[in-house]
Amino acid sequence: MKASDVRKLKKRIAPAYTEMFSGRVYKVGEGAVSVRNHSGEARHTVIGVHGFLENHCYFTQLYQEPTTELILLTCSNYHIPVSGPNIERPAWVQRNTYPVATIEYDARILIQTLENLPSSRQVRVHGHSRGGGVIIEAARQRPELFRNVDVVLEAPVLPQGQLHALVRTILEPVSHGMWPWIVRAINSTPTSTYGQTFFGRMNGRKKQLLTRMFAATQDHLTIVRNLENIMAWMEQWNPEILANIRQGTILIPESDRILDREIMLERARHLPTAVRIVETHNTSHFITLDSLEWLPSMDDIPRVA
Repeated sequence: MKASDVRKLKKRIAPAYTEMFSGRVYKVGEGAVSVRNHSGEARHTVIGVHGFLENHCYFTQLYQEPTTELILLTCSNYHIPVSGPNIERPAWVQRNTYPVATIEYDARILIQTLENLPSSRQVRVHGHSRGGGVIIEAARQRPELFRNVDVVLEAPVLPQGQLHALVRTILEPVSHGMWPWIVRAINSTPTSTYGQTFFGRMNGRKKQLLTRMFAATQDHLTIVRNLENIMAWMEQWNPEILANIRQGTILIPESDRILDREIMLERARHLPTAVRIVETHNTSHFITLDSLEWLPSMDDIPRVA
């Protein structure tokens, strides 16, 4: 990448979406982890890993039980979408040797989160899209941490997967230096112009979370690095690494204009038999935002003695 392109891409993007948050926010390298307050002793712990150009608010209305400890990752070089708490720098944070804005770097954030923060014995890790790839990579790096963890992979980036053909066609002629102009054009275009094509049927929550997606990262360079790394990671790994996911659910959308659904389904079949594959109906790439009915029951989380 040319130095001039890097300079253009490093221009800061102002945050465009926050929600009120009651809890603690920890800075972890170039990312963050937020732990929502819950009443009484936690019965379950859910760790949410957001997708490309999303933020951790993707999960806040999916898990509202007062006894659920909700822990939310903010991937590296993304804005932390909270208003309220002060950001803490915990002593348990370790140096992350992977390049920033990659699946591998964010997997290290997840690993440190799993090692230090859950207070209950019933743990679920739920990742959407790129977040699913982050979970798979974390399980590849530290498989023993996932031995008793319930995993939900929602429309996930998978080894040997592919972007949807429409997305590939759009991205093919885009050079690095064009990204600031493209993002500016997208942000000035009403979501209704392209939303139905890529996001499926809209509802109130989807409009809240997806309208300003291109303001989720701190700069344009993160957008480019995320995209290039997603494609490189899918190409690098074979589906055999999915064996590190011991139990859980993979949710396949009925219609996906972000990732190639048929390839996703074929790759998902490499998951071990303890992992269910659920082909959902009337859903887009954003399955649980379309309908909560597809969210696996908290009773599916294994009990650890």
